[in-house]
Amino acid sequence: MRMKQVKALALVAVASAMVLSGCGKSGGGGGAAAATRNADGKYDPVLTIHIAKQLDENTGRYGDGEDINKNPMTQMAEEKLGIKMETTLLGGDAGNYDTKLRLALTGSEELPDVFPVYGTQMIADMIESGRVKELNEDIEKYMPQRLKEVYEQYPSTYYPVTKDGKIYGIACSPHLTEGQVMIIRQDWLDNLGLQAPTNIEEFEQVIKAFTEDDPNKSGKQDTYGFAYSGNDLYNTGWVADPVTIFSAYSGTHYPGSWQEDENGELFYGSIHEGNKKALEKMAEWHANKWIFQEAAATGAWDAMGQFTEGKAGIFIGRPWAIDSVRDVTTADPNAVIRAYPTLRQDNGDPTYQAAEVNDGWLMFNKDFNNMEAFFVYLDWLYDAAFGTGDFQYGFLQDYDYDIVDGKVVFSSALFDPPVTDPFMPGKSTVMRNCPRLDTTAPYVSVASGKEPEGGDEIRAAAAFETAPDTAEGYVIAGQHSEEQLSNMFNSAPTATMQKKWEQLQTMEKQVYTNIIYGKESIDAFDKFVEDWKAQGGDDITKEVNEWYKSVKQ
Repeated sequence: MRMKQVKALALVAVASAMVLSGCGKSGGGGGAAAATRNADGKYDPVLTIHIAKQLDENTGRYGDGEDINKNPMTQMAEEKLGIKMETTLLGGDAGNYDTKLRLALTGSEELPDVFPVYGTQMIADMIESGRVKELNEDIEKYMPQRLKEVYEQYPSTYYPVTKDGKIYGIACSPHLTEGQVMIIRQDWLDNLGLQAPTNIEEFEQVIKAFTEDDPNKSGKQDTYGFAYSGNDLYNTGWVADPVTIFSAYSGTHYPGSWQEDENGELFYGSIHEGNKKALEKMAEWHANKWIFQEAAATGAWDAMGQFTEGKAGIFIGRPWAIDSVRDVTTADPNAVIRAYPTLRQDNGDPTYQAAEVNDGWLMFNKDFNNMEAFFVYLDWLYDAAFGTGDFQYGFLQDYDYDIVDGKVVFSSALFDPPVTDPFMPGKSTVMRNCPRLDTTAPYVSVASGKEPEGGDEIRAAAAFETAPDTAEGYVIAGQHSEEQLSNMFNSAPTATMQKKWEQLQTMEKQVYTNIIYGKESIDAFDKFVEDWKAQGGDDITKEVNEWYKSVKQ
């Protein structure tokens, strides 16, 4: 299955290359002539690119007289490149941001030159409006070669922004994010003489002992085994994720994801027979109170909080989550945290999890005619990812790194002088997160004994000194990166989805929860699958596969 998926993506890469190579010579949209660069490589006169961002992405402290449009990062772009990035903050959160974009489509708000979009339905609406720019020629003509190579690694990120062979957007920093690891109270394992679990049978033994055998030596039965969230259809994709339990029985067909079946067609994992077995097992654990009792009504972050409060002994999350639960030592000063790989299937195969390969897409006003300048700017930002040019160690010294006694440091508390709540240069760029290439590779390289080079590896080496448990989590995640699967359906909702998907998702969560909570027997799963198919699921599956065939051609 994994090999089929790789081959499918390779075919898309070839198709994308064919689309790009067949483009014409001219770039840019309508309007005035595009600005040009002088002998120093700067745009002269300075050109302005208008961008939009969510208001709640405007994080980090600014200095006196500074704001998102006037700060060291924007000033450096103007001085080095002759490009002024002027940002408009839209809405207070994701919902309000989308509302502002929709108002722009009606003409009630001005559509900026460049703006991020985070949902496939919004992408489809933008393309349908005719107000966003087709990029095939601009990508071929202006995108630097090293960026082309980055994007070619993740061809599926073009799926949502492609229609009739025309590309209308690019992914925000496409890269494989760090996978999830199993985060455990090591002191509890040691107190009970247990090893970290590697499969379902061992997992069951550990969560039973964490509930019934007083792992924290309190003399009370005040702990339990596993904290997770069921609030997101039992697949959070980041922390408090129970997917490893389901995948132990269903392989690649875990809940909420479309993956290829043995015939190369996309199949919706939530109706896979293996997940029935997982639900039956979780219902048994729930009845025994070995797992979180309020999971279905608790979001991922709050579910992870059960670990921080010293109540739960295991949760699944990305490596950085280890830093987020360090306050567990407030509840128990003897707490020790350690990361382990997620579970294996009974046959020894891995369990799988959702892969994130980009955080939204950038789209462009159809009248924007300075795509060359935009790619110059984007390539400049990528210096931080490649460890080259202006950003070998980070964006700005004294802000996201400092050099103290000849050593590069990244903790602002170690700066000279120390800084509290520093300005975050990456937050004043066109994206909400800094460009990355691979979040785990630097840790794996350093762990193998390689001499650190560039900002990411130096930062990883520093983490092994300041937070070795988190650094080891990144190493484990990197060693198991092949266990991450991108959702193979990555497009706007199909026609039947628009009518039926919300209803089907509600039914899915209700049945899954009722079975786990013991409100319905395991046979309810079979009825759910039957109803899912009859109430639109079969039609959706047909439409999803029609789309899949179209993007693979």
